[in-house]
Amino acid sequence: MANGRVVQTADRTIGSRQLAALLPPEVLARPGYRSLADALRTLLLDGRVALHVRLPAERDLAEVLGASRATVTGAYDLLRESGYVRSRRGSGTWTELPEGHAPVGAHLLGGAGGYRPDGEDGLDLAIAAMGAPEDGLAEALARAASRLPAFARDPGYHPFGLPDLRTAIADRFTRRGLATRPGQILVTAGAQQAFALVVNLLCRPGDRVVTENPTYANALDALRQARLRTGSIAVSDAGWDMEIAESTLHQTVPKLAYVIPDFHNPTGALMPREQRLRLLAATRRTGTWLVVDETIADIALDVPAPAPLASLAPRGEGDHVVVIGSLSKTHWGGLRVGWVRAAEKVITELASVRVAADMTGSVLDQLVALHLLEGVEQSLPVRLAALRRRREVLVRALEEHTPEWSWQVPPGGLSLWVDLGEPVGSALAERAAAGGVHIGRGARFGVDPGTFEHRIRIPYTLPEDRLEEAVRRLAAAFHDGVPLAPSVERPHWVA
Repeated sequence: MANGRVVQTADRTIGSRQLAALLPPEVLARPGYRSLADALRTLLLDGRVALHVRLPAERDLAEVLGASRATVTGAYDLLRESGYVRSRRGSGTWTELPEGHAPVGAHLLGGAGGYRPDGEDGLDLAIAAMGAPEDGLAEALARAASRLPAFARDPGYHPFGLPDLRTAIADRFTRRGLATRPGQILVTAGAQQAFALVVNLLCRPGDRVVTENPTYANALDALRQARLRTGSIAVSDAGWDMEIAESTLHQTVPKLAYVIPDFHNPTGALMPREQRLRLLAATRRTGTWLVVDETIADIALDVPAPAPLASLAPRGEGDHVVVIGSLSKTHWGGLRVGWVRAAEKVITELASVRVAADMTGSVLDQLVALHLLEGVEQSLPVRLAALRRRREVLVRALEEHTPEWSWQVPPGGLSLWVDLGEPVGSALAERAAAGGVHIGRGARFGVDPGTFEHRIRIPYTLPEDRLEEAVRRLAAAFHDGVPLAPSVERPHWVA
């Protein structure tokens, strides 16, 4: 990083054939300079081509497309005029965004209006999480309270986590197909702290890291605060492009790669087994730590819950994989209990980092988590059934009130990744907030500022009647007769 900008380096390039493979068939069939410029701009805004990446030379791209060089030159000229690329003699043409687009910060977590609790008139769709299961939580609290006096006799410091909870987490990994010992588990204050501790231990300012694009917004915040140089692997409606992922890993040799292979946040995509194997092999070749976020792995709605990605690593070849998870999505975000699963040496070093941050976790919270985790096989199906019903209600409401929007129903996870058809995500979030609906605008999830402006993330975690009302208000904000100003100026836009 330099002055908050990503440093342009020669290893951030995209080849002519790679770029051509991302273009829509109609552009490949009849490449005109305007349609080519629109298609390239779409790839940039959709996150499939990252910012600060060098585009192919005009002659090379023209040859691959079977177009004249004048066509590619005209397309690049249009992109330069509108601020989406810039060229420098002897350096090439690089992707960027027009002036005036600042990075998305934590103050925009809850959309344009910021987070506010879901009160009588407010509908919070900015956070993809359910409320606590009242009966299960009350029972777990009662059982935890009965055990608390025994723990109150000692000082209460357990930097690795309560031994019984570490054992319960390890046993669940083993049942899911990844043999795990309690010594491979560190209990943390949620998955976000787990990720921050891992980044703090494994990376130094200026190191290269790779994430999916889009990805979990708070993970991006953690990487930015750690002053790391971030590359990206695109995740589209079709899933992961593993050839580009392998190429990115090979070119940048990042210190760390962060992925959400199980019901990816925000797209909901599920990474196929073959791609998991390729990702494991590619990160091992480059010596990259692979951090797998399993926070949503249990939210399997239409398919069996996937086995841990790390379970596919050949014996003795998975020590570079670090797994993080929590009870926030399966039970309650207010119960700040998460974990890291890694090699025992890494866990010991992470505990040292953790002690410097907050010494230890809450004994009471961990006792509650222990009882919830012991009963997860019985409680989880009930939660999943509720989510299926809510997802159905959300889809039906969107079909009725916003038929011009598009989305894919994911096989699991907690939200829909909705395409608005035009780059007005931030403007819609601002207008919706005035109407009491707080929504996650797409730009919040982009590695590069200003991308995914044509997207919003809509969770199906609220009760059914609240979801229906939220969609009605979103539709009213979108259709109120006053055109939404595009969040990113995009001339000659084509759907």
